Amino acid sequence: MAAQEMASQASNEELSDTRLVQGDGPGRWKRIQAQLAHLPIFKELPPEQLEPIAKGTQEVHALRGTTLFHSGDPCLGFHMLVYGRVKLVFVSSTGSERVVRLVGPGEGFGEALMFMGRNYIVTAQTLVDSLLLHINRDTLMEQLEKGSDVARLMLAGLSERLYRLMGELEAYTLQNGVQRLVNYLLQEWPGEEGVPFRIDVGKSVIASRLNLTPEHLSRTLRDLMDRDLIRVQRRNFTILDSAALRQYGALPDMRG
Repeated sequence: MAAQEMASQASNEELSDTRLVQGDGPGRWKRIQAQLAHLPIFKELPPEQLEPIAKGTQEVHALRGTTLFHSGDPCLGFHMLVYGRVKLVFVSSTGSERVVRLVGPGEGFGEALMFMGRNYIVTAQTLVDSLLLHINRDTLMEQLEKGSDVARLMLAGLSERLYRLMGELEAYTLQNGVQRLVNYLLQEWPGEEGVPFRIDVGKSVIASRLNLTPEHLSRTLRDLMDRDLIRVQRRNFTILDSAALRQYGALPDMRG
């Protein structure tokens, strides 16, 4: 345990607020290639197709609160999150934010705008210390022209994202606030009742993501706790009775 804590501390000390970590060399390429190989979108690619992509990829080490890009910035590639958490937000002219997506490890963002040649339409900010990979657009396009399998994999990823987006649209249209919160908690839940799990985002971010006011979120969490359905201690959540929680939120059991 002590060794893990020391390793985690060392990793955090290496993080900087610099967007891109520069520097070439086979050691860096091999490290990036290994990181890419563990991401869902690239894990099926053979090494000979992954290597040129790795050479066009930069590591992005970002501290909590780092803005990766602003709405209106040119999209010159797309990001994959290795570890950490990123929020994508719309920012109004008055400075208020609306969270449209929370990005977790293994997920990417910016692919569609990259292919369309459009500027970013959201602002991206890290919620915790994070490591991302920025895949250069020109490098990726070159591989697509060579018939790389990455086109099929990216199309599958974008299709899955669209499917989830339609589900979220349905939820915002047809579900009330309680149902949206219950659905979110069950999505984040690892699946074991009575065992705490951590959600590394603040309650204000969760409220914005679910289109709730912070006050509404707090009242709903308190109601779920009073009914002995969940337990909440800061950012640690515990599902006490998943069946009753689903029934209260009138949600089907999607575990299969």
